[in-house]
Amino acid sequence: MFAPFLALGIAALFFDVEISWLRTTVLSIIPDQLFNQQWFELKQANTTITVAGVGFIAACLLIGFSAEKQEDEYVARVRLQSLQWAVLVNYILLIVCFLVIYDVAFLQIMIYNMFTVLLFYLFRFHFVLYLQPNFSKTHA
Repeated sequence: MFAPFLALGIAALFFDVEISWLRTTVLSIIPDQLFNQQWFELKQANTTITVAGVGFIAACLLIGFSAEKQEDEYVARVRLQSLQWAVLVNYILLIVCFLVIYDVAFLQIMIYNMFTVLLFYLFRFHFVLYLQPNFSKTHA
């Protein structure tokens, strides 16, 4: 589930891929232009990027918070430390981006920022479990 949604998201963001059968009528809560008075309206939109984003987040949450074969205090501690580390690293990078990236490029960075906390968490959590020799051999 992770790889297909990642591939769809990359294709949609970088190559403007839109799946034609995902074009549908959606409820838009916030208007396209801020001073437009149509706050709740139905409009036609291609939901490829929406499906990719929701699917990717769901896949990351399932991977990150699924129970390990041997769930113990060590795994719980690694989960907590990995989540704390991911949030800290993410916001340090976001502060750097605030200082050196501007305009439309910054909006693009904010799109990526929605996913980086989960990615940093997944990477660190599984990396720490992999480095622990006793855990990786007896629980694989």
